[in-house]
Amino acid sequence: MLRALEHVQRLVLLGDVVELMEGAPECAVQSALPVLRALGEQIGPGGEIIVVPGNHDRALITPWMQRCGVPVGLGAAVPLDATALLAQVVSSLAPAQVRVHYPGVWLSDRVWATHGHYLDRHLLPEHAFGIARGLLGRVPRAGATPSDYERSGGPSVTRIESVLARRLPRPLAALADDVAQLLRAATMPVAGLRLLNPRMARLTSLLLGAQMMRASIPALARVTQRLGVDADWVIFGHVHRRGPLAADNPGIWSGPGGRPRIANTGAWVYDPLLLHRARPPHPYWPGGAIMLDDDGDPRAVGLLDHLGASALSG
Repeated sequence: MLRALEHVQRLVLLGDVVELMEGAPECAVQSALPVLRALGEQIGPGGEIIVVPGNHDRALITPWMQRCGVPVGLGAAVPLDATALLAQVVSSLAPAQVRVHYPGVWLSDRVWATHGHYLDRHLLPEHAFGIARGLLGRVPRAGATPSDYERSGGPSVTRIESVLARRLPRPLAALADDVAQLLRAATMPVAGLRLLNPRMARLTSLLLGAQMMRASIPALARVTQRLGVDADWVIFGHVHRRGPLAADNPGIWSGPGGRPRIANTGAWVYDPLLLHRARPPHPYWPGGAIMLDDDGDPRAVGLLDHLGASALSG
C-alpha cells in the first residue's frame, strides 16, 4: 500500500477501516494507529485522505448522528471531531489533509464512492408472504434519503450481523460473520452452509462471486436509484469481491440500462474459506484497491498479488 501511494494525491479509506463491531472500540483504534500514521506520513501534507465510515466502523460517527441527525445529502461532510474516536483516527492521519464524509463522497462529478452497506436493505424480500410487512419494516423507495436507510426497524443483514458479533462468543461470532457474507451475496440456501470449509474454498468463492453478481450488485444499483445518485460510476467495498476484472462481463457490473457502472475495491483480509490453495490473481485475494486517474475510469488493482498465501496467512 505504501509503495502504491508514492505518487498518489488522494487516498479514500472506503469504510471498515477499524473493526469496531467486536471488542472494545478504544482497543481497536489503538491497534490501527500505527498503520494509519504510516498512511498519513506517506500521503504527506500536500495530499488528502478521505474517510468514509462503513458498517464495521460506523461507531466513529454514531454518537454524533444521534445528536445531530443523519447527514443530509449523498456526500455530507462530518466534523473531524464529531466523536473522540473519530478525532483519534483523524489526528493519526497527519500530516495529510483529512476529510470525513458519510454515507458517501463525490470523487468527481461522475464518480460517487460509498462503503455500500445500504445494499443489505435490499437483500431480503421486499414483499413478504404470510408475514405482515410491518414486522420487517419498510424498504426505502424512490426519492429515499440516507435517513431512510439509517432508520432502525428495517430488514438489514448488517443489523443482524452487528447484534450477533456483539452477543455471541468469538468462535460463533466468526461463524455468524461467514454466514452474513453468504447472506450479503444473495441469501444462499441453508444447504450452502456445508461449504463453509477451507477444502471447499474454490467452490465457495465461485458460488459467492456468482451470487454477488446476481444479488449484491443489483441491490447496490437499487440503492443508487432510490437515493437519486446521478453518477457514471459508483465505487463500493462492502462485499469483498474485487472487480470488475478483465475476465468479468462488464454488463453485470452496472445498473439497469448500463448506468451507473459499478466497481468494488475488494478486501485486505486473507480468508481461507475463500482462498485455501488459491493463487493470485484471484477476485478475493487481499490487497484490492480501485485506482482513479484524473480523467479515466476506475480500475481494479491487486496490490498484494505478488505475495503467496504463506506471507498473508501467517
